[in-house]
Parts: sequence; C-alpha cells; structure tokens
Amino acid sequence: MSEEFVLLEPEDQPGDEWEQLDVSDTEADRIARRQDREFDEFRKRIKDTEQFKLQESVFDDATLAAVYKLVQDGYVDAFGGPVSTGKEASVFEALGGEAGERPEPGSAAAADEHAREVAVKVYRINSSNFRQMRDYLEGDPRFDGIASDKKAVVLAWTRKEFANLERARKAGVRVPEPIAVQRNVLVMELVGHAEERARRLSEVDVENPETAYEVVREYMRRLFRAGLIHGDLSEYNMIIHDGELVIIDMGQAVTVHHPNAGEFLDRDCENVATFFTRQGIDVDPDDLRAYVTEPEPDPSGEPEEASERGANEE
Repeated sequence: MSEEFVLLEPEDQPGDEWEQLDVSDTEADRIARRQDREFDEFRKRIKDTEQFKLQESVFDDATLAAVYKLVQDGYVDAFGGPVSTGKEASVFEALGGEAGERPEPGSAAAADEHAREVAVKVYRINSSNFRQMRDYLEGDPRFDGIASDKKAVVLAWTRKEFANLERARKAGVRVPEPIAVQRNVLVMELVGHAEERARRLSEVDVENPETAYEVVREYMRRLFRAGLIHGDLSEYNMIIHDGELVIIDMGQAVTVHHPNAGEFLDRDCENVATFFTRQGIDVDPDDLRAYVTEPEPDPSGEPEEASERGANEE
C-alpha cells in the first residue's frame, strides 16, 4: 500500500471542552410515545424490508422513531444494508437527504458521485456495555449529573460521539464528518463505499509506515490540543481510504480533564507504538506521549505550563 496521507488543515476554534451537551428527550422520543399513523406505517415498512429482517434487536420502536425523525428532517432518503454489525452498534449504508448534503463547492466531496452516501450508526440500548460506557462518561464535565439508567447512558454516548467528531474535525483531525444525531442514531459520512469498504490499518500492508506514523502522532497531538484523548486508539480504529488515514470510533474519547485521561493517553501511546514498532519503526511510547502533550506555543512567546493540561497531572 502506497499512500500520501495528506494532513487536514485545522480550523481556528476546535471547540470548548466544557461545552454542555443536551441529552434530554428529543422529538424522536415524543414520536415513539405518540406513535402516530404515519410512524406506524413507517415502522411496518422498515421491519418488513429484507435487509432489516435480522436486525429486530436493533430497531425497537424508540429507535425506529429516531430514524423516522431523521428521514422527516431530510438527513436520510433511503436505507441500504448493514456495513458492519457489532454487539453494541450496527452501521448501515444509506442515501443522505437534502439536509445532509453539505459538501463545499469545489471540494472532493462535491465532485464525488457517491457524495450522498452516508453511514447510519445505531447503538443498541439493551445490549450495549453499560458499565464500560459509564467509565468513559463519568468524570467528563459535559455529562455531569447524567442519569445512571442504561438508556440515558447510551443516549449520552451517542451524542458524545457526535460532539467528539465535530471537535476533532475542527481541530484538523480526519474523522468521519458528523451529520445528524437523534437519540441512539448517528448519521455521518460513509468513508469508502458499502461495496468497497475502507480497510483498517490492521488489514493493510503499510508500505510507508514512517509517513503513516507521522500523521497518526500529529492527529493525536491535535486531539489533545483540542482537549480530547481518543481513549481506544489502535490499528483497529484507523482506516485508510483514498490516500487518507481516518480515525474512527470516537464515542469513548474523553476530555483531558477526565480523571482517567492520563491512563487512557498512556494506553493510546502504547498501542500506537506497538503497532508501528512491528512495522519496523523504533517508536517509544514515552517519546510519543511527550510529542502529543507538548505545550502549544503561546502567541506571547511564553510556553504554556504543562501542569495546566489535565492529562499531564498525575
């Protein structure tokens, strides 16, 4: 595999790590309670469709209401089949509606004949790993006071992934573009195509590991400077498509002020160092951590104190 691994240009303001995320009831919850005639017909049509016959554990009535709302709002026009199926979530290909068509004029997405293809990620409320999710949510200032029941945690997790993707993109990290979120359903850019799935870094022969490593460590640094740590970064959560290295699975990413931020960052550095060492590069996890957490130059010329960064506090 020979790739250029082009870096994105970061935006000026990647986001506020103390932003409050609304996890209250949405219109989808109200639709599910009301179950009007149109929604009832939509529910029957979805459950009778061939590609969803084996997905009934995914599409309970409340989840169907969330999908229904996304269709009504124009983010989804039509569903395809599943792209991936896991214990906690299933991802489906879909055609994005007009509300989700936002490629910039002249951009690669605008010229892409598949630009309207989106991914719809549906988290299962009943089978999601509730305890593990709470480990990542507890201590995140954006979710102070969140209810402890499983439904509230899964809904918060979905909205958290959307917010993390938004912040990562603003920081210049190549992640799937988040498009819309409703309840436990996330609509985002489909990287690759359903018939030609983008490959994970673990699945490809990395011909230029030095360049790939430089991109990965730069993205880790940009995330950190935007106040985020991936928390589960490895060759299994990075994919390659059209000369780009893309970071995926941002649901568990935490802020640098999370009480376990240092532990999560150490694990990310260890995983990345182990993978690229196997590729023939001498990567030290401590050196990687030092690079990621290096203080951003102060415009006044005074370096930022390392103690001001949460993940550097032991």
